[in-house]
Amino acid sequence: MREYYDSRAPEYDDWYLGRGLFAERDRPRWNAELERLFAVIADLPPGRTLDVACGTGFLTRHLHGDVVGLDQSERMLEEARRQAPHATYVQGDAFALPFANDMFDRIFTGHFYGHLQPDEREQFLAEARRVARELVVVDASRAHSDVDEHMSQRILNDGSTWEVFKRYFRAADLANELGGGNILLEGEWFVVVRAPL
Repeated sequence: MREYYDSRAPEYDDWYLGRGLFAERDRPRWNAELERLFAVIADLPPGRTLDVACGTGFLTRHLHGDVVGLDQSERMLEEARRQAPHATYVQGDAFALPFANDMFDRIFTGHFYGHLQPDEREQFLAEARRVARELVVVDASRAHSDVDEHMSQRILNDGSTWEVFKRYFRAADLANELGGGNILLEGEWFVVVRAPL
């Protein structure tokens, strides 16, 4: 998948911003909910935060405190360094976090958890528990999906196509899967859950 994210890095934010191949999508109230998402992230207490699979830094820029962004894709990290220069960035593996035990107050992750298969989820959550005290997950809401999960075809500006596993969540189901926690946002497009580890 690294090749996919390397290829997608320069155009990844088009999905959030409704431009490029996403310009014609009908997403009612998207912009208002995106602003709510930014506010929810900005309202998290400042702390030492690890943003796992930080991508382009589109959400990272709203985190306060001592922030470290981690991604497997160097091209994503290049984008993140421009977009969220207040953070420190590390290229690395979300399933073998290159950090000491209890190094962070929080792990934050946006639109990563919903791409994980069951064994990957367990591996990621074990690593999250090892390095932090809480986990904040931002992901896609089930409200605008006909399915809980599927293989999603992604088309890039260069015409290449990729198959990506994708899940959609009801906030209560996500909180339950994470072992409890607080629902910070349950919207038409996004869910956010803050769970103790």
